[in-house]
Amino acid sequence: MSDRRLTPANTRVAHESLRGQVSAPRYTKGAARRLTVPLADLLHAPDGRRERQLLMGDSATCLEDHNGWAFVQAARDGFVGYLRNDQLGRAGDDDTPPTHWVSARATHLYPTPDFKAVELALLSHGARLHVSGRDGRFAQTPQGFVPAAHLTPLDQPAPDPVSVAELFLGTPYLWGGNSASGIDCSGLVQAGCLACDIACPGDSDLQQAALGVDLPEGVQPQRGDLLFWKGHVAWVVDAQTLLHANVHHMAVAYEPLRAAIERIAKQGDGPVTARKRLKGIRDV
Repeated sequence: MSDRRLTPANTRVAHESLRGQVSAPRYTKGAARRLTVPLADLLHAPDGRRERQLLMGDSATCLEDHNGWAFVQAARDGFVGYLRNDQLGRAGDDDTPPTHWVSARATHLYPTPDFKAVELALLSHGARLHVSGRDGRFAQTPQGFVPAAHLTPLDQPAPDPVSVAELFLGTPYLWGGNSASGIDCSGLVQAGCLACDIACPGDSDLQQAALGVDLPEGVQPQRGDLLFWKGHVAWVVDAQTLLHANVHHMAVAYEPLRAAIERIAKQGDGPVTARKRLKGIRDV
């Protein structure tokens, strides 16, 4: 059975690739769109619950515009859902592809290259921007000015996903969250992976299936490993410490590894279901 989260089809339209697999009144290849607001919830249905979030500059394939809502599939992880039309650049507009990503935990967008100016918006780690020039300590973008120190060229990924995840320490827990304003366990794993150019799904069950290689019981955990539970995932910081976004702390927090395993089992969420080691992470 196909996974609804990753299947680009609704009752009115389906992606062309699903012809013969899914029955739909209409099939389409869709159109490339790009998020133009700092942060947007990708919804299960118009005005429905949050599935995940997209950040400024993220791209998506728009399959349908209907009653002010765009039915899209996100490029970052293949998740399907609904965004408001006004959150996306219009098809056919001149597109300025991103050149840089926000590598700080967060940054501000300013109307002028002046730190004392009233900011226009908060941009999260991972947001993507087209930098057209420099003005002193600021990078110029079509949306405004951003401190250049907070940006990194897209062709320069981060070397260590755990260091990226550590930027979010103290960030409030938010189910389905993908930003410095709020994040959940799988969002924290995805943020670290995507910053290092490691393809990563959006939810922990998909991450368990897709990421890394299985480690046998008893293998000493090391930095960058992942521990999975049913519905939860955590980064290994070192052999004694985890980092995860969790409801117990309602934040991204460090926790002693053994104590976390015992606590999670005691609260009724079961044992560790998988231990994974990522490949291709550069030495730091």
